[in-house]
Amino acid sequence: MAKVHILPARVANQIAAGEVVERPAAVVKELVENALDAGATRIEVEFSHGGRALMRIEDNGSGMAREDAVLALERHATSKIAEADDLDRLGSFGFRGEALPSIASVSRFQIQTSDASGVGTEILVNGGRLVHVRDCGRPQGTRVEVTQLFNSVPARRKFLKSDATEAAHIVAAVRLHALSAPHCAFVLIEDGRVIFRSPTCPALADRVAEIFGRQLAETLMAIEASEGGLRLHGLIAKPGSTGRATRHETITFVNRRPVDSRTLTYGLIESYHEVLPKGRYPAAFLFLEIDPAAVDVNVHPAKREVRFRSEAQVRSFVIRGVLSALREQGPAAGVPIAGVPVAGVPMVPAVPPPFAVSGAQSTASVAIARAWPVSAVATAPVAARPASQASAPPPVGRTEPGPLPSPARSTEAWRFIGLAHSVYALFETPSGLLLLDRRAAQERILFEELTAQFTAGAVTVQRLLLPAMLELDPVGAALLRDRLAFLAKHGFEVAEFGRQSFRLEGVPAILEPNDAEACLRDLLDAFRDGRDPARNPEVAREQLARVAAARAVRLPARPEAAEMRALVARLFACRAPHASPGGRPTQVELGQGELARRFGRT
Repeated sequence: MAKVHILPARVANQIAAGEVVERPAAVVKELVENALDAGATRIEVEFSHGGRALMRIEDNGSGMAREDAVLALERHATSKIAEADDLDRLGSFGFRGEALPSIASVSRFQIQTSDASGVGTEILVNGGRLVHVRDCGRPQGTRVEVTQLFNSVPARRKFLKSDATEAAHIVAAVRLHALSAPHCAFVLIEDGRVIFRSPTCPALADRVAEIFGRQLAETLMAIEASEGGLRLHGLIAKPGSTGRATRHETITFVNRRPVDSRTLTYGLIESYHEVLPKGRYPAAFLFLEIDPAAVDVNVHPAKREVRFRSEAQVRSFVIRGVLSALREQGPAAGVPIAGVPVAGVPMVPAVPPPFAVSGAQSTASVAIARAWPVSAVATAPVAARPASQASAPPPVGRTEPGPLPSPARSTEAWRFIGLAHSVYALFETPSGLLLLDRRAAQERILFEELTAQFTAGAVTVQRLLLPAMLELDPVGAALLRDRLAFLAKHGFEVAEFGRQSFRLEGVPAILEPNDAEACLRDLLDAFRDGRDPARNPEVAREQLARVAAARAVRLPARPEAAEMRALVARLFACRAPHASPGGRPTQVELGQGELARRFGRT
């Protein structure tokens, strides 16, 4: 008996669905792309229970006749390509012809469609089995309803996340396509409530403001560059912006297709390495227009990634375009942009590759440190605040769980010599010389103080005289809404102020009020990266302390010797004084023996 056989079409479609239909958001993405390919100028997306119960996508595009609608449910049926060479001239979002049959194989799938003839067709498929094909009345366009997703493959259903998480992914998918098609009006409805309604927008900035909020839109500037068949346009962060803790708002498009492109993303990040501190990322909505023959969009089953024929050319073009835009804005904002001569942008900028540590980056770090805002040193957790607002925190490192504390070093005999490059403090010690990274040291001290407060449930909160308003995108709003109770237990008092707006009314007393909003946004970025209080509260609590400590650091420009001795004494009272919360060394020590050896005295 033969061991090799051909799989039934329904089973093959369900296997293909594993690549195309990863979650409800993938269904919405594929159907919205079909609507855009059909020339729609209005798309309405409705879903409920995170897409499990219902996903409905309706458009006013060209629609289909009956024979096309029936054929579209066959695998690899497409109207967008006929030959392999057509991939070099691809101008559509979809082209493989796998989406509809894959979705229909794992759900209850109903499509109603009508072309210019005015004759409508309704097709119902349940778990890959055709139920009926019949006439229906509807205007030109297409309406697709997907219900009971993964009911025919319950093992896949078990891997879905909570309704809130799946809903956030759907919202993210729709907003990306709304950004890529400002000529099309979008309506998004969740559980009967309109999340956003965006008419056609003549300018990208208007669409960004409607979807991501005007607070973000006001921090962006336009970019436009062309060279050798390449065009770069969109919105990028202005020089002087604080940036983001993650790359979630660094969004790239290639020929209007939302993609995850390392070439574009790292080209953009490298361009900002002298105007953003290390570990911060620019908000950007960057569009690259390129000859379709020079880009391969067929390297990922869900079409999330692309490959360029000349990665180096595209990367260099992006860097030149972004640096040029930053240079034009830099002098006005008081921000120096190195690497770009006044006469023009270099054709091949000397920018180090991603993740490499170079002299240029070290120079940039020093420049950033020099420009960092400074105020009086915080020699106590909360300095110069009314007694009604703040009180002394628990002793440093005495209530924090974890490893035993390091033996405290006596620093009484240490002599503070001065600062090097405004960053490093130099001390003469009985055993040699010690160079202290002031920022890393303060981060470690504040981190352990906050962790002790969080563990003891004794967080000192200061109420803000003027509450800070936060306008978030739908995903960020959902993340924050689900974590309000956790944040409240740790000193962040946040109240809802609309569907996507919140009011920050109180923060841990260790933070400066001006840093409160930025700190909360950094925490949201950490939550997006999976540090979820519901899954692991200890990890989330540690991340909260790390973010708050980094924001609370204050470095005086001309510290007194007594202040520096107090700082180093507090550092060596910590449990882990030798590294910052992020893992950077806090100090480097040269013993007398090492000094003598280097000077040839031994």
